Amino acid sequence: MMETNARKSELVLALDIGTTKVCAIAGRKNEHGKMEILGVGKVNSEGVLRGVVSNIEKTVKAISDAVDIARRSAKTNFDWVHVGIAGQHIKSLQHRGLVVRDNDHTEINQRDIDRLISDMYKLVLPPGDKILHAIPQEYTIDNEQGITDPIGMSGVRLEANFHIITGQITASNNIYRCVERAGLRVANMTLEPIASAMAVLSDEEKEAGVALVDIGGGTTDITIFQEGIIRHTAVIPFGGNVITRDIKDGCTVMMPQAEKLKVRFGSALAEEVYDNRIITIPGLRGRDHKEISEKNLARIIQARVEEVMDYVVWEIRRSGYERKLIAGIVLTGGGSLLNHIDKLSEFHTGYPTRIGIPVEHLAHGYQEQLSSPIFATAIGLLMKGIEDREAGRLHLEEKRLVETEEESLAAHDADDYASNGQANWFDHLFRKTKEWFEAEPDTDI
Repeated sequence: MMETNARKSELVLALDIGTTKVCAIAGRKNEHGKMEILGVGKVNSEGVLRGVVSNIEKTVKAISDAVDIARRSAKTNFDWVHVGIAGQHIKSLQHRGLVVRDNDHTEINQRDIDRLISDMYKLVLPPGDKILHAIPQEYTIDNEQGITDPIGMSGVRLEANFHIITGQITASNNIYRCVERAGLRVANMTLEPIASAMAVLSDEEKEAGVALVDIGGGTTDITIFQEGIIRHTAVIPFGGNVITRDIKDGCTVMMPQAEKLKVRFGSALAEEVYDNRIITIPGLRGRDHKEISEKNLARIIQARVEEVMDYVVWEIRRSGYERKLIAGIVLTGGGSLLNHIDKLSEFHTGYPTRIGIPVEHLAHGYQEQLSSPIFATAIGLLMKGIEDREAGRLHLEEKRLVETEEESLAAHDADDYASNGQANWFDHLFRKTKEWFEAEPDTDI
């Protein structure tokens, strides 16, 4: 029994700060490589707008409440948390990196790869942006291209194509501030679409080519894989809340009533509504009740979902992989719970579509509890946190912050030294001139 427990990983806490919910999951990997979930805390989120923190106090309270629920269930205190970041400020770009090794006879090791990746974080970006992820794609060793794993090979010139994901510094700093005020520290920060992909996509789908579409409350995140590598990421500033707002305006109801209509009676495909039931909504303060046609409700939802799918198709075409997605589209996130949304996606985009439910990596007994797309990001963050801990990649964000501060201080000190050196030179010249005048008072100039 002791030997079995020794093979279990340490307990990790993951935090998904979303527009509609804040979810904290505590878990670990068991001896069979599956996730054991020991605590789940899920509360409503009121301080996040389109994936970005807009109210510090409300977000801190939501984080504290969710973490407390998970902590009580897991019966463990946590100091570090693995958190996700999203929002329409997320951008991506392609770049090529190069390192020259000292000896072509020694094998390429992980340190060479880490040095190549570390150099990417020194790229000059527009003011206010920072690099969140530098993901290597194909490697090139001494002009030999198409290498996916260079470790163990020999060569002097090591190059790689990188998919670099950037975000606003203020957005990440606000997440840091909220987590720290909740009594925790950020171990790693992961782009939420990458975390969702870890939870719901199989290796075969990533190899064949697939587009993951995570429909959240405030944004829709797109991640495209091909040959097992992330090829494109994008964020669409539309999500489930926009559909709810359309129902509110189209049916002239209150926002909570619109959300209930969407969840309970909503359909993304009006053609699938056959009986066309009439939904009755109580009136306000004794006013007459309101009657809404289920088919009309579906038409309102379908119009907005089709608009989102238009953006998805546009991003797929922009990536250049529209003809290479053999596995089609995988929908996840709370928005994928709409009835018939997978059928609408197939009709509108032409790609085969399925709903991604994050149960493949869960241990037996936890699948029913978390068998919903709304937990895809949180479970993916948990998997990423465990993976980083096993690989020894801990507190990377804190290290990068320290390195950035040290570089800024060094640059500031260099400027001070240069200015002080110039001032000292002028002081020296003035002192020598004064001494010369005092020594030769009668000299004409």
